[in-house]
Amino acid sequence: MRKKQNILVLGGKGKTGRRVASRLIEKGQSVRIGSRSEEPSFDWENPNTWEAALEGMESVYITFQPDLAVPGASDAIKGFTSRAVKSGVQKLVLLSGKGEKEAEKCEEIVKNSGLEWTIVRASWFNQNFSESFFLDPILAGHVALPKNEAKVPYVDANDIADVVVEVLLNAAHNGYTYELTGPRTLTFSEVTQEISTATGRDIQFTPISMEEYNAMMQEFNLPDGYLWLINYLFEKVLVESNAVISNDIEKVLGRKPTDFTEYANAAVKTGVWNPVAVGHQ
Repeated sequence: MRKKQNILVLGGKGKTGRRVASRLIEKGQSVRIGSRSEEPSFDWENPNTWEAALEGMESVYITFQPDLAVPGASDAIKGFTSRAVKSGVQKLVLLSGKGEKEAEKCEEIVKNSGLEWTIVRASWFNQNFSESFFLDPILAGHVALPKNEAKVPYVDANDIADVVVEVLLNAAHNGYTYELTGPRTLTFSEVTQEISTATGRDIQFTPISMEEYNAMMQEFNLPDGYLWLINYLFEKVLVESNAVISNDIEKVLGRKPTDFTEYANAAVKTGVWNPVAVGHQ
């Protein structure tokens, strides 16, 4: 039986955070959800909320919104880490982005904090197609994206959560950086075909230029910060050097990572990709 810990899960209602929190609770751990809607509240944009969220916590799972690559992220991580040290936290586990140089600056801040640490560097999530920005095009039946030549080793959010829980509860992982990927790489057109096959729907893929994609996003009046991040991810992360597949999930968990087909077949059963009929929303 592992010792019961007080663990703060930042972004505890997000893609990985809610999965990590539920797994920790199942294992009998004491979990505090770090979220604006919780009590005590936690808000990255309001450092005055950090102290109360950290009070009495022994370990913290850090996820940063919207991404560690955005301007100001390293300042926030530095301030939060310093506050965690003063609050008596013993261990930090940071979710980072594979291939993001800016995110690596944040990793260094955590490593140099004087606390125990583990870095979990993840590739793009499978769940981006069912819980995030690529869901709407899937529902519409037409995906138009740039950089279709990019091969991405998509990783499943459930695998990330399993790794995070293991490294939070097991000191043998202290001081390690793990790169998490799926077992193979896929292009956007291959992903679209996988989902089309799983759903039995005809989902079309059209390759477009970055300029066309930006114009399309601007039509939706998306915030400038969001546009900046999408451009950064497409230009800096979707590169050949970042298509490397790692075996770190198997190393940590003793099992193979989830394949995209497995993820797609499971997602279909939730009904998330069922198109919404006009007039029945």
